[in-house]
Formats: sequence, structure tokens, C-alpha cells
Amino acid sequence: MSRLLTSPFPSYVADMPMFRITSAVAFLLSLSSLVKADEISDFFEKKIRPVLVEHCYQCHSLSGDEVEGGLRLDHREAMLLGGDSGPAVVPKKPARSLVLSAIKYDDFEMPPDRKLSAEVIHDFEKWIADGAFDPREASEGDKLHAAETQKSEIDFAARKEFWSFQPIQRHDLPEHGFADWSRGRIDDFVAAKIQASGLHPSKQATASRLLRRLSFDLVGLPPEQNLMEELASMDEESVSEYVDALLSSDAFGEHWARMWLDLMRFADDQAHIVGNNSSLFFPNAYRYRDWVIKALNGDVAYDEFIRLQLAADLVTPEDVSDDLALGFMGLGPKYYRRNSPEVKADEWEDRVDVLSRGLLGLTVACARCHDHKYDPIGTADYYALAGVFASIEMFNRPLDDKKEKDGKGHAKKPQDAMHIVRDKSPQDLAIMIRGDVKRRGDVVPRGFLKVLGEVNPDSGELQRAEFKSGSGRLELAEQLTSPQNPLVARVFVNRVWGKLIGEPLVGTPSNFGALGETPTHPELLDDLSARFMENDWSLKWLCREIVMSATYQQSSFGTKETKVELLSQLPLASSTIDPDPDNRLLSRMNRKQMSVEQWRDSLLAHAGLINKQSGKEHLHAGSKEADRRTVYCDVSRLKLNPMLALFDFPDPNVHSDGRAKTITPSQKLFLMNSPFMVNVAEKLTQRIEKESEKNKDSAEAKVSKAYRVIFSRKPSAEEHRLAVQYLSEAGMQQLVHGLLMSNETYILD
Repeated sequence: MSRLLTSPFPSYVADMPMFRITSAVAFLLSLSSLVKADEISDFFEKKIRPVLVEHCYQCHSLSGDEVEGGLRLDHREAMLLGGDSGPAVVPKKPARSLVLSAIKYDDFEMPPDRKLSAEVIHDFEKWIADGAFDPREASEGDKLHAAETQKSEIDFAARKEFWSFQPIQRHDLPEHGFADWSRGRIDDFVAAKIQASGLHPSKQATASRLLRRLSFDLVGLPPEQNLMEELASMDEESVSEYVDALLSSDAFGEHWARMWLDLMRFADDQAHIVGNNSSLFFPNAYRYRDWVIKALNGDVAYDEFIRLQLAADLVTPEDVSDDLALGFMGLGPKYYRRNSPEVKADEWEDRVDVLSRGLLGLTVACARCHDHKYDPIGTADYYALAGVFASIEMFNRPLDDKKEKDGKGHAKKPQDAMHIVRDKSPQDLAIMIRGDVKRRGDVVPRGFLKVLGEVNPDSGELQRAEFKSGSGRLELAEQLTSPQNPLVARVFVNRVWGKLIGEPLVGTPSNFGALGETPTHPELLDDLSARFMENDWSLKWLCREIVMSATYQQSSFGTKETKVELLSQLPLASSTIDPDPDNRLLSRMNRKQMSVEQWRDSLLAHAGLINKQSGKEHLHAGSKEADRRTVYCDVSRLKLNPMLALFDFPDPNVHSDGRAKTITPSQKLFLMNSPFMVNVAEKLTQRIEKESEKNKDSAEAKVSKAYRVIFSRKPSAEEHRLAVQYLSEAGMQQLVHGLLMSNETYILD
């Protein structure tokens, strides 16, 4: 009995010689080990591998489209090494294994489409606790993961040779054979390109077309009717005087402000709202809009315009009214959970993106997660800029001392505040590996882009300018507006050229990088940019220089000489063939589709519905009560006004580098049936009838007047005949409505 109580073996074993017992134990342990190994292998093959294959391989293996996060899960070594965030599996340590926290939806949420079952999660936890048995081996020569984790290197000196990083300078004027046509430096550069391609420049547009073009391009409104006869000759002196009058009009700033507001994604509210919580909205955003309009009408130099919008409180501390300019960043998107690291990082990205694409024509935000794939912009560059915005905060500053204040000096009610920014404690950011806020790399001092820096005399390498004063806003503004900066003037001149000519010289106005287009006329862009800076960065000078050129004043119909000369050389000559269909060589003026603002404002102007003295705010563009120009109407990130959205107004949640140009059935249905159009047609008809009654006009005279008002021209004989016939059948309001629906109301020749 005592033997049975003290021996771990049955009695028949206990009676065996010792060596036989030892052999038996060894055999049993070996057998147990084999059974255990089979169980572990079986568990992996049945419980673990199928889950990895079904839910993970698509994004984390060589068989997928892309290895996301630098993590592969298709062999043992890759899982142990892990990706950007660390080891995916640490054997016998479930708490340190990121793959487990991911499927538990703790730190990550994988797979992203749905959480795995509790049973599967338990299986993975048991598998890791038991040692994470994994028989999968990498194929021979599989070095993908190691290559992905290597730090990329950018040869900044070599990449700085790219065209857009070269210094801005004047260029010698080229020779050409169109001296009688050219009026200045712009035309000389254009003429040389035209001649080299065997084309001819077009003749000057007719007086009525040029008058209409100038008015819409410079002030966004149709020309006044009494000018039609006064400027019928349109000699160069009279055109010059007319241009000066347009540039000095308050309507100039109202029109050109919209280009800037598109770039800085202006809006009155936010894209998200919880219930009726509008605490993140901007009820006084219009104060920034009005500052922009005033600055453009005052022809504030563009470099000063930028400095004020980044650091007005530091540039002109004595002039508090300039602080409204800080709405450039102060009116950016705000997201809920604003103290969350992820949300903060998203807001910083928005600021970097708007600044870099809007002012520099570079997609710097692409470097948030890794060095830019195509341009000389390192991840460190991104975090150097983001650090500036991490060191400022949005500030609802009370409009005056009488307004009730909340915590940290904010106005208690947003409607009692101007929406600006201010410095807080300076903060240098650590690189977030692959954009992950939880995985930090080296800390990068606040600063500018390395490729735009100066050469270090000791190392001979480019050196990033670092910012030391406060957030670095003012230093950033000085770097941007330095005459040595090759991008800011070029980018702005290109935008203005595109707005006036119809197509920019660089077809990707917010991307002057490797994936952007190269300029069609590089010497012209350079020369005009240099002269723009020499002329005090004046927008009005730039507009005048362009619109007074023969290039701008050309007809949009091309020349007979060009077609005859080129088509005669073709084996199948056809008058329908255009040798330069995209007009990249500028041998004619581009036809331009008006923006919704130009089009809506022109209709209101025709009908006499614009009230220049009105001080109403928060107007809806399509309503009858909206008696101000479209720039004064509300812009919503949450729900864009249907009329604006229908006619290609840009999404105010993001920077916009231009307008889409669509023609849709929905637009035509709006023109036919909307109360807005009916009201405009009615009021314009009343205007024409009233004037016609006073002058005792005939039906023929009424038709001519309608054409002059709406199209700034006389009708052709055939147009006149058909319109008079339609008038007798349908009445004046139907005729007017029909003319307002025609393409000519929103196309500029």
C-alpha cells in the first residue's frame, strides 16, 4: 500500500529493474512530446493560418496589392519582426503582441470591416501564450520587408535642379516676325512660340466682345450699357482708361476675392455637427472675407497680404483691424474630439496642405507618413512645418471688451468673436512613423523646406531654415515671401494668368512638382513673375499687364491665315481640323465658361436686383431675398447651397485650385424652372418694358434692347427675325427667359 502511495508508477513498473524504468519514462516522454507537437501544429493549421489567410493576407502579404504599415503576416520571421508599429507577435507574451491588440480592437482595428469573433480572439491568445508555433518560412530571396524598413534618402542638391526650384529671373526677349502685333514683353514670348509652330496670332476681338470680356474678367459683372456706344472704337487709349476704371472699382475686390477664398477653403461652418451643437461654426467668418475684399481693392502687395494672414498680430500689432487676416488659418476645419492626438494630427495636415499647395504649389502633406515619392520633400520637412501649426491655436477673440468671455479669453458666444489664431507654447513635433501618432521618431525643429534652404558652408549641403521665435509664424511668412523663394510669385502669377487667359501656363496650378505639368511658356512665366515682384507684388499691375497685351485681346475665333497655311500641307485637308486644339500656343483667346458667381451676379445686374448698399449677411444664393453679389452669400461645409453646388462651386472642406466645368441636364432644368430664374426674367422684362414704353419702342427695338442688355451686342439679322417672331407668339418674358438660358449668358468669347 505504501509503495502505491509513494511511487508514481503502477506496481508492475515498480517491480521492474531501474534501467528498464528509465527507458520506459524516456519513451513515454518522447511519445508525449510527439503528441503535443502534433496538437500544436494542428491547432495552428486549423485555428490560426485560415484566419490569417482570409482576413490579413490581402493587406499584409506579398499576394496583396500593397504591404500596408510595413507589416507582413505571411511568414514567421515577418510576424516576429513586425512593421512600423513593432512586432506583431511576441511568443508567450500576448499583452505585447500587436496582432492580438489589433483583433481585439484595442490600439488598432483589424480587420477593419468587422471585428472577429470572441472564439477566434481566444484562439490567437492561446496560440501566442503557448509559444506562437509557426511553420511558415520565407521563400528564398524574399527581402521585401527589410527593403521596406530602410530609411529612404533624398538627394536634395540634385533634385533642386528641377525647373520650379530654379531662381526667378528676367529673360532676353526672343525674336519673331510679328512686331506689328506685339504690344510688349508678354506678346514677344507668345509670338515666338506661335511663329515656331507655323501659326499666326489672331486679330483683336471686336469692341463689344472685348468690352464684355474685360468687364467680366476684372470685376465679374457685365459692362454698363452707356459704355457700349462711348467705347465703340476701342482704341488702345480708351481701352487703357476703361481698364483703369475697372481696376479702381470696388467690384474688383469682390470678384478677385473669390479666387483666394477658394484656395484657403473659406466657409461659415463645419462639415460635421452633433445634434444642434454649432459651437464649432464661424458666424463671423464674413469679417475675414470682407478684409480680403478690402485688401484687394487697396492693392495690398501680395507679399504683405501673405505676411498679414500668417502673422498680422506680429506684423502690425498697432492695427487690430488687420488681425482679421488671421482667419486664413483661424477659419480652417475643426473636428470633434479635438484633444485626441489623431484629431490634432489631422488638423495640422489640413493647415500644411492649404499652405503648401496654395502658396508653394507643392503637395507637402504627402510626406506626413513617408518621404515624398516624387518631390524633394522629406518627412522631416512635413513635421517642421506642422510644428508651426501645432504651436498655435484657434482663438475666438471677443469683438470688444464688452463681450462676455469664456475660458482662456475666448468669447463665450462664437457670434461675438472674430475667428483667428494665436500662439501657444512652442512645440517641435516628433516624426510620426507612417503617420501613426503612437509611434514616434526623431523630433524635428520647426522650420521651412530643406530644398528651399541655403547651402551650409561647412558641409556643402542644403540646410533647412529653422524657426526660433514663438510658433514660427512670422519667420514662415518671411521665408514664403522672400524674393529668393522661387515658388510663391510663380504660383500666384500662374493662377492670375489662368483666371484671365482661361488656361494657366502650368496646367496643374497647385502642383509645381514632378507629377505636375511643365509650363507651356517657361520664359514668359519667369519673366512675368520677376516683373511682378519688381512692381511691388501688385495684383492690379499684374492684371493690367496681362489684359493690355495683344495676347489677351485676341479674338477667340482663330485666324484664316493659320488654317489655310497649315491645312494646305495636310493630305486630307479639312476646315474642321484645328492644328492646336487646346490652344496651348495662344494663337487665339480661349473661350471661358463663367463661374457661378459671375453668371449669377450678371443676371442680378441685368434685372437691377443687386443692392450695393445692402448689409445683409448669411444670404442663400438661390433665394429671392439675396440682393447682394454671390461672394457675400453663405458657404457651408456641412451642406453646400444647392444652386452653388449645381454650378460647380468647389467643396469648401478642402483647398481648391480651380473650378470644374460641367454642362448637365440638371443645370438646364434649373434654368428652365427655378423660382430664381423666373424672378430674374420677370424683373428684367419689367425693366425693358418700362424703358421701351418711355421711348415708345417697337417690337423690333425691344428685341434689340434685350440683346444689348444680356449679351452686350446687337442681334444678327437672323437672330433678330426669329426673336421678333417668338416675341409675337410667346411674349416678352418668355423671350427674355429664353435668352437668359442660352450658352452666351455664361460663355465669354
